[in-house]
Amino acid sequence: MNMGIFVKSFEAPCTDRREILRYAGAAEGDQRINDLLDSCIAESSARLKYAVCYTELPIRVDGDVIDLSFIKVRSHSLSLNLSGCESIILFCATVGVNMDRLIAKYSSLSPARATLLQAIGSERVEALCNEFCRLIGDDLSADGYKLRPRFSPGYGDLDISIQREIFDVLDPAKRIGVSLNDNMMMSPSKSVTAIIGIEKVK
Repeated sequence: MNMGIFVKSFEAPCTDRREILRYAGAAEGDQRINDLLDSCIAESSARLKYAVCYTELPIRVDGDVIDLSFIKVRSHSLSLNLSGCESIILFCATVGVNMDRLIAKYSSLSPARATLLQAIGSERVEALCNEFCRLIGDDLSADGYKLRPRFSPGYGDLDISIQREIFDVLDPAKRIGVSLNDNMMMSPSKSVTAIIGIEKVK
């Protein structure tokens, strides 16, 4: 993969109803909830836009200190995840602002509907990340590499403040419409940043 920032749009990944209900803390066998979920999926599906911006960067792991090319961080959790890797995929993914607008619309009109829309948004962006990783993994496997599990800021002992530097590198506000506030929260809220180690298959 050539160095540079890339942007890719995706078709909607397959919907996992069980995962949506898990996010919502709802029972699978409740017909009323299932009917409401059908309605929420129908209302939101055409409004979502699936986009990812990403780059590949060389890294160096020295104990718990990782040189990510754009910043050096100390994280035992991330060092374990990236041990043996010489490069990473750094990415930001989003399903767009319209899900936030729907959630805001129904937060007072129908809290139950807003809860399911929150869960749909979470499932959708995770499904997007999974599809992106699958696509990148397929490309890399042809060259004898595989991907490690993705690792996001705020997970384990990796400080969430690294978001600032990730945004400086990827500039997702310009590329896919994702911004970052002073509290390290992304807008649209159904967005993800992550680091994925690239490992040579032995």
